[in-house]
Amino acid sequence: MNKRLLIISPYFPPGNAADMHRVRTSLPFYAACGWDAEVVTVDPQYYDVVLDDLLEQSLPEKVIIHRVKAFDKRKTAKFGLGSIALRSLWYYFLSVNKLLRTNHYDVIFFSTTQFPVLVLGRLWKRRSNLKIVFDIQDPWHTDYYKTRPKIERPKKYWFSYHLNKILEPIAMSAADGLLSVSEGYLKVLHQRYPHLKLKPAATMPFGMHMPDLQIARSTVHIQPSILKARDKFNLVYVGRGGEDLLPALKLLMKAIKMGLQKQPELFRKLSVQLFGTSYAPAGCGKSTFSSEIQKQGLSNIICETMDRLPFYQTLNTLEDAQMLFLPGPEQPDYLASKIFPYLMVQRPILAILHKDSSGMPILSACPNVSVFTFDQDVSLLIMNIYHCLCSELATGTSLKNMPQRIDKGHSSAQLTILQTNLFNQVCEFPN
Repeated sequence: MNKRLLIISPYFPPGNAADMHRVRTSLPFYAACGWDAEVVTVDPQYYDVVLDDLLEQSLPEKVIIHRVKAFDKRKTAKFGLGSIALRSLWYYFLSVNKLLRTNHYDVIFFSTTQFPVLVLGRLWKRRSNLKIVFDIQDPWHTDYYKTRPKIERPKKYWFSYHLNKILEPIAMSAADGLLSVSEGYLKVLHQRYPHLKLKPAATMPFGMHMPDLQIARSTVHIQPSILKARDKFNLVYVGRGGEDLLPALKLLMKAIKMGLQKQPELFRKLSVQLFGTSYAPAGCGKSTFSSEIQKQGLSNIICETMDRLPFYQTLNTLEDAQMLFLPGPEQPDYLASKIFPYLMVQRPILAILHKDSSGMPILSACPNVSVFTFDQDVSLLIMNIYHCLCSELATGTSLKNMPQRIDKGHSSAQLTILQTNLFNQVCEFPN
């Protein structure tokens, strides 16, 4: 008889939010691993992210989904409360309480970056004899922005900072196990809460889910690539913006400026497209990179589009590019959730990361991936990026057939096995 898993994921298909993809790509495999999973999410009518109905095609037919209400953002925003975590907290409490009265679950698995919801784990653990596992996809309480200039801080930073400082220890007191995309995130939590060192933990990225590429290709007439410049060499980035990614972009821009000086005809073929850099609703995003692009005089080559793309349109756009750009911050713990979608589409990749990033061993082992790290001499680093661009631009705008990068060890099926091994360990079940 399978064990029972209750998953808390405020965003879920048809919502196109980055933090729900681990759950989405694991659901087809939980049952085969001995776990029957149910998902508790917020009703899409309360979402403030792009809706993408095609995402529902990737879900198992018989998955049980419980949808909870949330307070209307149009009303709560007047009081400065816009996050779906805070708007849905009360309804999550009521709905899951009801489920726990009528059903038995072995584990409640929180897989989300909507962190305030995690505090409910402590209440539910007291009410029922079950285990709590948290999926740490980003830092929750962090001092990173405390010393940064005000202009670089997220909106409502001080409110979030103090709220997180209060809520994180409450939630972590209930943790029976931790899953994370980064070993560094776990180290911080172990230092902050020593009792967690005794709890089972595992580090793993989101899995490479090949059915997504099949869905993207079969629905290309619905969500086609948005690249228009067929006579250009398209270097494409799809993902969030942020001041922490600006150093990597500056290095790319300096390499492009070097190219325009040394080989202007070659580098005029280049078109750098940055898509989906804001999480804000369409038309409301704040640019991260545009001012620096204008400052460097590269507006005719680099274009930032803040609005997020539907998921399968993202894959079709990536596959239509000549090369992909993967910038990381100057901190080692960051692992881009897009790393495996990038690898799936078999395009050359130019990545700029911290030398200790958990993405380094994955990318370094792949063909046609050029990885540059911040610890190199800056002049030499810019020169190397320039040479990388020269080599790719010289091949022209036609798409090349790339060697396969499919690593079964990083497949969503294999990583779901590792997830459920953690759940078994937390419950003291045999694997």
